[in-house]
Formats: sequence, structure tokens, C-alpha cells
Amino acid sequence: MKLDDYYDQEYQKLLDRLQAARLEASLTQEEVAARLGRSQSFVSRSETGERRIDVIELQAFATIYQRPMSYFLGSTDE
Repeated sequence: MKLDDYYDQEYQKLLDRLQAARLEASLTQEEVAARLGRSQSFVSRSETGERRIDVIELQAFATIYQRPMSYFLGSTDE
């Protein structure tokens, strides 16, 4: 497997977990956006991969969803 393919697969897992964590927290994209001080489209584009998430943004999402960073970065489906 090429590194790019591996990277894309792992990033997709992160995106899937990001959306799952929001839904499990019973939050809308609008509610998350308000907590982040960003727009709803920022949250949507982050969840769909239209924009890359940096580590500081991921930490903010993790805090809102009350999940450890390892939930998003790990290889398990905690």
C-alpha cells in the first residue's frame, strides 16, 4: 500500500470518528460551531474532509465532545 493511500484511509477514519463523536454528544453542527466560535460550514467542511484539521482544532473538537485525542487518532473504535 502506498503511503498516500494509507494516509487517506487513516484520515477518513479520523473524519468518521469526528462526526460520530458529535452525534454521540447529541450536538448539531451549529452548536459545535458556536462553541468553537466558527461557522457551521467550518464544522461541516471539517467533518467531510473539504478542509484539513490541524492538531489545535482537533483538540478543540475533542474537548467539546469530551473525548481523548486518542479516540480520534487511535486504531480502535472506542
